[in-house]
Amino acid sequence: MAKAAAILLLAALLCLVSASLADQGTATYYTVYTPSACYGFQDEGTMIAAASDGLWDNGAACGRMYTVSCAGGTNATPNPCKGGSVTVKIVDRCPSPGCQATLDLSQEAFNAIGNLDAGKILINYNQV
Repeated sequence: MAKAAAILLLAALLCLVSASLADQGTATYYTVYTPSACYGFQDEGTMIAAASDGLWDNGAACGRMYTVSCAGGTNATPNPCKGGSVTVKIVDRCPSPGCQATLDLSQEAFNAIGNLDAGKILINYNQV
């Protein structure tokens, strides 16, 4: 019994450590997925995102996967977060100065973790 309790405690600590190591940023969403900077007119599904210049890495970001969760709102929209997380694939670039977020999520990915009415949310994200 003590061994099982120790394993559960270790698992809980690992979750806390991984959550605290998440990068923080913001997310917005977009609705036209092709063509993309990484894959042209190839359909990459809907759990996708565009990377800001800080993540783009001269195109090396293409295909990278990120787990993203909502951490709060950026405006007065009530209940900006839905909870949970989503894993997205980088398929495009969200270039400056027009890009208003760290990750520009597909509408479907944003809707999985946040209220679409919020438009922009605070996020925690990790490359996986």
